[in-house]
Parts: sequence; C-alpha cells; structure tokens
Amino acid sequence: MRDKWTLEELKAYLLIYAMNADKKLTQEEVEVIKRYVSPKTFIKVHNEFDNDKHHQRIEKINAAIKSLNLTKNEIQNLFYDVEEVFNADKDFSIVERNIAIGLKRILDF
Repeated sequence: MRDKWTLEELKAYLLIYAMNADKKLTQEEVEVIKRYVSPKTFIKVHNEFDNDKHHQRIEKINAAIKSLNLTKNEIQNLFYDVEEVFNADKDFSIVERNIAIGLKRILDF
C-alpha cells in the first residue's frame, strides 16, 4: 500500500469502488468518474483497485481519509460524488444502497 494518496486518487478510488458495487459496470458510471479525475489517475487507481481484496480497499480508504485530514464538508462532498456514480445508470440497486450506507460509516459522516 502506498504511504499517501492525493485527494484526486482517493476520489478516484471511492468512485471506482462505487462503480463496482453492483458488479454491473456501465458507460454512464465511467463517464461520471472521468468528469472528476484525470484519465491517467483513473487508469492508475483502477489498476490498483483491481488488484486489491475487499478488506484492503476499506483499509486504504480509511488510511487516505486520515492522512489527508479531510474536513466533514470535504468528506460530504466526496460522498455526493459517489452518489452521482450510484445514480449514473438510473438504477440505485439494493447492493448500491448497502454500499452507500457502509461508505457513510467508513467516511464517518
């Protein structure tokens, strides 16, 4: 695990996490993510995400939030971006709802 992520890398990881929640990747979800992060960051972080196990993903998200020392407002804004990915395909599934609840707990807001 890298020692420190940038805010863009954390955002990319969270958005990719959301995109993969229901195991149905859509072009709409990818387009939302690409509005928020650079193509280079998307590819780099997506490759890292694909190589991580579920528990590693949670640990990395927690570690990045702590190391970036984000305010509640910044965390809330990140979650709003995550919600946009969940809603991109117009199908906010029960799995995505459960992941959203879990992310709120992880993000502590």
